[in-house]
Amino acid sequence: MHTLDGKKAGLQDAQSLKSETDKRRREEHQMFDQMSSEVSGRDAEVKVRSTGRRGRRARDAAAEDPEEQKRKEAHEQKKKELYDRWGKGLKQLEDQEARHAEMSHEAAKPVARYANDEDLDRHLREQEHADDPMLHYMQEKRKKREQQLNKPVMPVYTGSYPENRFGIRPGYRWDGVDRSNGYEQRWFNKQNERRAVQDEAYKYSVEDM
Repeated sequence: MHTLDGKKAGLQDAQSLKSETDKRRREEHQMFDQMSSEVSGRDAEVKVRSTGRRGRRARDAAAEDPEEQKRKEAHEQKKKELYDRWGKGLKQLEDQEARHAEMSHEAAKPVARYANDEDLDRHLREQEHADDPMLHYMQEKRKKREQQLNKPVMPVYTGSYPENRFGIRPGYRWDGVDRSNGYEQRWFNKQNERRAVQDEAYKYSVEDM
């Protein structure tokens, strides 16, 4: 009586079990030796799977490699420039580049500026002032001119809004409700008070002249 794998079933002494085990091992070795190399995998090339990880020696060697160090520094520099650009704001960078281009253009001109300087005249005309009675008309005129040139027009808020130190216009979807803490208004009041005190002091100093 035998088991499914061919071994004798039932109770056996140690000597019989050892003999049977040695016999089966010899048969397996003989069968394996008779197999072809394609089936058994004998003398096959060893394939090492790369996990993408590098040991300490490999990392140390890469750190000592000048080319690897240079590539790493270039990558870090590029990443830093990208994050700096995002951190500063794309609109601010575009304005800065426009100012640099304008400064380069102006630097190429003579030092003296004349009344018929077209660039200066155009620059002064394009400036916007909150107290300008023609501000709304100029904004509409500029918008129509950009539409005729098929330029994408960014919608802007055209109504009145509280004055601020930086001249920043609210978003075009602003509902007109001032939700600030009033700091800007207090700042302007303080500046007006200081200016009034200076004017009063000046008038007092020249009163007896």
